[in-house]
Amino acid sequence: MAESLTHRQTHTQEVAEGRRFEFGQNWSDFLGRLTEERIVAAETSLKNMLEVPDLRGKRFLDIGSGSGLFSLAARRLGASVHSFDYDPRSVACTRELRRRFFPDDPDWVVEEGSALDEGYVASIGTFDVVYSWGVLHHTGDMWHALANAAIPVGQSGLLFVAIYNTQPKWTPRYTAIKRAYVKSPKLGKWAILGVYAAVTGARQALSDLRRGRDPFAFYREYKNLGGRGMSAWHDIVDWVGGYPFETARPDEIFDFYRQRGFALRRLVTCGGTLGCNELVFERTQSRSQQ
Repeated sequence: MAESLTHRQTHTQEVAEGRRFEFGQNWSDFLGRLTEERIVAAETSLKNMLEVPDLRGKRFLDIGSGSGLFSLAARRLGASVHSFDYDPRSVACTRELRRRFFPDDPDWVVEEGSALDEGYVASIGTFDVVYSWGVLHHTGDMWHALANAAIPVGQSGLLFVAIYNTQPKWTPRYTAIKRAYVKSPKLGKWAILGVYAAVTGARQALSDLRRGRDPFAFYREYKNLGGRGMSAWHDIVDWVGGYPFETARPDEIFDFYRQRGFALRRLVTCGGTLGCNELVFERTQSRSQQ
C-alpha cells in the first residue's frame, strides 16, 4: 500500500511538472465508447498475434493495462489475469471493466505498479503470457522496462510487446510535439491537438480520395484496423500527448531479447512509418541458463 501511494504521488508530481501525459484520463473517456464489437476485436487481435484459439488455463500479465480492454479480452478468452498500471486513473479504468464484466472475480487481479520497479515485477510470479502493448516506451526508461518485462515470463512462456518505431527524421519532431503538449496549459493542449488532428485528418482524406476511396472510411472503420478495437480519436490524443516517449527499431528489440534467452515467434512491423512494431517472443532459456 505504501509503495502504491509513493507511485501515485510521483505520478501526480510528474503530471503537474509537465513531465508526463495523463493516459488514464484519456482511457476513462474511451470506456464510454466501449462496445461488444470492440471487445471482440481485441480478443481477435490477441488470438491472432499469439496464434492460439483461446487462453484457457493460461496466466496472463498485462503490464500497463490502460483502459483495461486487453485485460478484459484475455479474461474472456479464459486466462487468469493480473493487470497493473502506473497511472492511477488507468488502474481505475481496469477496475471498472472488472466490476462491469467480472465482479469480485478472484482470477482477475488489478493493482497499481510500475514497469520500472524490478522488485514489484519480480514479486508477482511467473506467467504464460506477458503482454505490454504501446506502454514501455512511455516509462521514461524504455530499455530498463523492456528488461523488467522479461522477468515474469515463465519457461516457454510468451512475451508480447509493441514499441514505437524509430524514424530518424520524424522521431525528434514528434518528441518535441509531445513535450510541448504536456508542458502546455489546457488551452495550449487543445490547440496542439486540434492542429495535429486537422493536419493528419486532411492527409488521410486526400490519400483516400486519390485512391478513389471514401475519405471518411478510415475513421469509421478504425476500430477494425489491425483488429484491436480501439478509437481513432483516443489514439490521436494518446499519440499527441504520449510523453515520455522513446522508440526502437525492431532489430534492436530482437537483439535485446535474444541475448536474454528469447526466440522471436511473430513480428508485425508498421512498415518503417509512424506506429508500433509488434513482437511476440518465446522464452527458450531459463534465467539460470543465461
